[in-house]
Amino acid sequence: MNVLCIMQIATYNLNGIRSALNKGWMNWMQETSFDVVCIQELKAQNEQIDLEAFAQAGYHVYTETAEKKGYSGVAIFSKQKPDHVEYGCGNQEFDKEGRVIRADYGDLSVFSIYFPSGTTGDVRQSVKYVFLDYIYEYLMTLQKTRKKLVVCGDYNIAHREIDIHDPRGNKNSSGFLPEERAWMDKWFGSGYTDSLRVFSDAPHQYTWWSFRANARANNKGWRIDYISVTDNLKDKLRSATILPDALHSDHCPMVIELDT
Repeated sequence: MNVLCIMQIATYNLNGIRSALNKGWMNWMQETSFDVVCIQELKAQNEQIDLEAFAQAGYHVYTETAEKKGYSGVAIFSKQKPDHVEYGCGNQEFDKEGRVIRADYGDLSVFSIYFPSGTTGDVRQSVKYVFLDYIYEYLMTLQKTRKKLVVCGDYNIAHREIDIHDPRGNKNSSGFLPEERAWMDKWFGSGYTDSLRVFSDAPHQYTWWSFRANARANNKGWRIDYISVTDNLKDKLRSATILPDALHSDHCPMVIELDT
């Protein structure tokens, strides 16, 4: 396959694609026209999405939905038809929640992953830790044969203190727990690069804000959405940008430009 010289790859947790469409997300897709858009939290089944409208906008659409209606789900919207699409990660419990999808373009693989949040109690926090261990080993194994990976998604973890507006007040909050942050340290120390931090180490760059207390207007947020690339792609990055002006969700997207 002839892969585009410069690929623009975006990630965006929509917190419900139908809600986002009602807020003008289709217009945003047409205006930005990114090559690949990785979506998390579809919260819809295929029959509830007008896939034909996206086809008319020039996108091939691939979804991995959850068994539970109105819950989770990931997708990849792609201008170029991939060589191969892999649905799920081979773990029945996580696959029935619709958390992982992958598209291959030549020797490049792009993931859309929705990590569990852990915010609803100890049981889901335990599930989150199991997922972190599983997905780490899954991706490390895959990298033996697919060496160039772009891992987009809502990781549901703020890595460092500069990635969260109130690190002291949230030190015991799911998403900023020491064990979660240690996993991010391990992740970025095991052959993966945090694309945003290649270009900017500035604080207050967030991708999620609570709907409460006017948090977004006051920029009291968390950076929990990432595009990680394998270290062999670091020098191929041309830009990495958060797009806080996109207002279709409680998250905002980020996008990289990758020289393929």
